[in-house]
Amino acid sequence: MKSSIVSKLLGFIAKKKLEAKTASKEISNKQIVPLVRNLRVELDHAIKEYIFIIIGVFAAGFGLKGFLLPNRFIDGGATGISLLLENITNIELGILLILVNIPFLILGARTFNLKFAIKSIVAITFLAVVVHFVEYPTITEDKLLIAVFGGFFLGLGIGMAMRGGSVIDGTEVLAIYLSRKLSITIGDVLLLINILIFSFGAYILSIETALYAILTYLAAAKTVDFVVDGVEEYVGVTIISNKHEELRVMIIDKLRRACTIYAGKGGYGTSGKSYDKDIIYTVVTRLELAKLHTEIDKIDKKAFIIMGLVKDLRGGMIKRKPLK
Repeated sequence: MKSSIVSKLLGFIAKKKLEAKTASKEISNKQIVPLVRNLRVELDHAIKEYIFIIIGVFAAGFGLKGFLLPNRFIDGGATGISLLLENITNIELGILLILVNIPFLILGARTFNLKFAIKSIVAITFLAVVVHFVEYPTITEDKLLIAVFGGFFLGLGIGMAMRGGSVIDGTEVLAIYLSRKLSITIGDVLLLINILIFSFGAYILSIETALYAILTYLAAAKTVDFVVDGVEEYVGVTIISNKHEELRVMIIDKLRRACTIYAGKGGYGTSGKSYDKDIIYTVVTRLELAKLHTEIDKIDKKAFIIMGLVKDLRGGMIKRKPLK
């Protein structure tokens, strides 16, 4: 029943889109069906991405309220700045999370795109609401456990939000922007930002708190690495499909990425014989993977995709092109 209602709604939206694009008022089913299929793929992927964001927000909220906040601990990044300000002012952490991240999100709208910025605003606002209204139990008063597991759950939240194509800590956006301008790695930029935060933490609170904050940051960073394999790492994607030409055009036009075409030969076809086919290889960032999967599914859901982490890149156009 729900599937039927969704299909009818998608069909109605598709028809309206086609009517807006064409002068003709008579729209055939042959025109509607491909657009409905694309809309359904976008809807399915959007639902999955927002589920990641929701899980990430509640995990980060648990790390903050179950470990860090009750014990006046701080972390790195925009969250660390917010925690530091919360310790020295009377402003609620939920409000500070939004205020501190606003400049980074404006930068994100320019560096990435408006959709990314909107999703991140939704994620950060949701985190602020969760931190303000949801009551989490205080898990422990042991400082070592607070630092390690507070960082773990905070990193889990940040990583899951990134898997959903957004951020709940805006310093990653600043790091990506500065790395392009200054030709240094994203990791180096994040390290410099956090050194400043921990230095202020040592001056305002105590050296012991700053040292525990460094441990919290390391636990969070390693957890983010585990969840999304790092902000600055790229992913090499090999795509094998009979619709290779459509996929090539999509990568160039929609993702604005370059790709390499290999002349390949299938080892086993439907008749058991080998056959010629083109193989596409491209390199994208982790934040672009969700969109790439969505666009591939629109063209060929049965495409064979191989992904591998790329530890380093030299030359080419990928670092000079904006993420879309």
